[in-house]
Amino acid sequence: MNELTEQSKSYFSKDQIVCKSFPKQIAYNVIPQIDIFTDNKFTKEEMKMVNETNKILDKNINVNATCVRVPSYMGHAESIYIELEKDMSIEDLERALQNAEGIKYSNSDYHTPIDSEGEDWVYVSRVRKDIYKNNIFNLWVVADNLLKGAALNSVQIGESLIKKKIMSTNE
Repeated sequence: MNELTEQSKSYFSKDQIVCKSFPKQIAYNVIPQIDIFTDNKFTKEEMKMVNETNKILDKNINVNATCVRVPSYMGHAESIYIELEKDMSIEDLERALQNAEGIKYSNSDYHTPIDSEGEDWVYVSRVRKDIYKNNIFNLWVVADNLLKGAALNSVQIGESLIKKKIMSTNE
């Protein structure tokens, strides 16, 4: 956040922009790299998404991500592509999202990271059915990265595991 602020000031005052924490200028730019590159040419953050999805949700979920650093002070945003095993109507997916715990779904507006600041919700919007296949959808998802992406998310996962009796309260 400090580097974004300093580079933004330098950008407008036409001073030299200094890169300290990022490999490229972060102010008014987009960087397709979060963390270092691994041997398979994905970054550590991209492989973390793959590994955590498999660990937390299901080892059979295939994730292929490109993580991009977009300069904002608050929030995570993801453009998500999902491919289901069976065809599904968009109405059924919207109904599932409207009834999902911890999700606020909108089919008439879209949310941005600023909208999620200070909120515990995961906001889902811009749900679209693939133009060619009935089992593929695209979604836009945002959340407060300090609440949902870290502390609150960990607590909610733990509570869910306790509720399902997968983990005891003594662990």
